[in-house]
Amino acid sequence: MSYLRGAAIVALGFIFYSPVSMAAEAIGEAVRIRTEVRGASGPLAAKDPVYRDERILTSKSGLGQFVFRDGTKLAVGWGSSVVIDKFVFDDSNNLQKLSLRATKGTFRWVSGKSKSTAYEILTPAGTIGVRGTAFDFYVGGDGTTALVLLNGEASFCGPGGCKQLTRRCDCVIANRNGNVTDTRRVSSRILETLGNKGALPFLSGNQQLSGGLGWVGGGCSIRAALPIPPTQPERFRPEPEKKQAPPQKPPPKPDKPDKPPPKPDKPDKPPPKPDKPDKPPPKPDKPDKPPPKPDKPDKPPRPDKPRQEQDRPREGSRNNG
Repeated sequence: MSYLRGAAIVALGFIFYSPVSMAAEAIGEAVRIRTEVRGASGPLAAKDPVYRDERILTSKSGLGQFVFRDGTKLAVGWGSSVVIDKFVFDDSNNLQKLSLRATKGTFRWVSGKSKSTAYEILTPAGTIGVRGTAFDFYVGGDGTTALVLLNGEASFCGPGGCKQLTRRCDCVIANRNGNVTDTRRVSSRILETLGNKGALPFLSGNQQLSGGLGWVGGGCSIRAALPIPPTQPERFRPEPEKKQAPPQKPPPKPDKPDKPPPKPDKPDKPPPKPDKPDKPPPKPDKPDKPPPKPDKPDKPPRPDKPRQEQDRPREGSRNNG
């Protein structure tokens, strides 16, 4: 008896604590899966069911297309996270409530056959109201939300009030602080405003959808916006042909001589150097003695002095006369 009780407890624990309860009711299924898309129990493939409260995650290049029981279609682009947190039917099997909680990523929504009041999409910046509608929306990492109307009508309500989208290709951008832009036509500048080249890949053409999800975005394209993010292989776009000028012939090259001119002959040996004398020439002889100096002339004789006594007359003789 105790064995059966233990087995029952284990079985109940498996049912209540498994990622997807065996008794859970499928609310839709995957139609198309590219790269990697995960659910609560692991990777999803086409035809796999999806359940209420199941979180769907896509890789940086992932893409999942889903259809719900009432015919609503949802595309989940790359780098996205969304939870189907409410899916309620009444006794007549009519949908009463379908609520999605998108925390990040890029999405396309096409309403099914249920009343518009049954649909609700929650984002960090506010709530998207659906009125028999097709639209794309993007949720950034900081909660900034962009909404682009493709068909029908929609509204966006946040802390700062509500904006109505009534014309095809209308768009609004809102953030967590309650700021919401005025409604305007979508253009390539929206990606610059969001600061993310891959924000709306279904409108830019960077991710391709199939079936009814693919054609609803026509007329609101922003293909001229920005190139594909680096996580996606770059697609080949043929460039327009350029007219080329007729090829010009290169000028003729000058004739090369058959052989280079001969180099001048080198002498076998360098010319002989002049002989060096064995001995230096003899130096002139030095005289033994210097030549004799010339004799000095004798001193000339001095003239005799006159005798004064002879010249003077004698006093006696003068008197004698």
